[in-house]
Amino acid sequence: MKFLLFILLSISLYANILTNYRTNGIQNIEKEMDLELSSKRYWSKQIKDIDTTFGYFESYSSILTCNKTESSLSLYIKNSNNLYKLQKKYEAYTGQNQGDKLREGDLKTPVGVYDLTKKISKLDSFYGPLAFVTSYPNTYDTYRGKNGSGIWIHGLPQESRDEFTKGCIAIENSDIESLDKNIMIDKTLLIISQDKVKKELSKETVVSILSFLYKWRYAWLYGDIKGYLEFYSLDFIRFDGMNFNKFKKYKTRIFKKIEKKTIIFNNINITPYPDTSNIYQIIFKEFYKSNSFKFIGNKTLIVKIENNNIKILTEK
Repeated sequence: MKFLLFILLSISLYANILTNYRTNGIQNIEKEMDLELSSKRYWSKQIKDIDTTFGYFESYSSILTCNKTESSLSLYIKNSNNLYKLQKKYEAYTGQNQGDKLREGDLKTPVGVYDLTKKISKLDSFYGPLAFVTSYPNTYDTYRGKNGSGIWIHGLPQESRDEFTKGCIAIENSDIESLDKNIMIDKTLLIISQDKVKKELSKETVVSILSFLYKWRYAWLYGDIKGYLEFYSLDFIRFDGMNFNKFKKYKTRIFKKIEKKTIIFNNINITPYPDTSNIYQIIFKEFYKSNSFKFIGNKTLIVKIENNNIKILTEK
């Protein structure tokens, strides 16, 4: 009975789309479908069977979590059922000083969400046989004025090892070699937390963020400058330092061009930011094309949820 009802509803929806196309043309259907992409109803169905243990991920097949207090690094790999399962827990050394990294030379390991940008195998023996370079400082780090660089996951020297690092994450040489065999660096996310990494992001929150993302896209796509700017916090600062007022003037000037635009998002990834209760990182691949500009590349939004409202704090 349920299957029959689904078929009837599908036929009805198809008929409505055809009628809309017949009477109003393809552009009206595009607008209707773009609006549907922003609905919670659509996203509730899309993520119903998705594992949201650490977030919502379309790009990552493995997750590394670092618990600084416990001095551990854990590897989770997506299995054939698309569930992230613990594969290995490594003992790890982290920064000499406690707390989140704020500046160059403070001997702290950062708290945050990072990609692995490359592998280095020709390096000083102090770092063991190989190292993975992280994307610290990320967009949210920059927004908060944090600096420094060179945060790696690496091995250990054979002699005179300390029980801490200058800010990196260090594991036994046999462990870093094992890790290298079990991950693809471009499909691995690193989450560093002071304590336990937050788990089980609610599907309701994921749906709200995905709906928000596509409502933002809808306002952008159809030139609604007033609606578009309402997605931004008054505390917004873009990656290049542009504050909300300057950003508002800049975008108002751009929107006045009234150009036909194509905006496509894929490879969407949403991660709760560690050691926060309401900050989330959204990273996705963006395809943008208008008569005057074209962009294909990664986009990052940092958003804050407060009183059921989602606002963009920074973007890159």
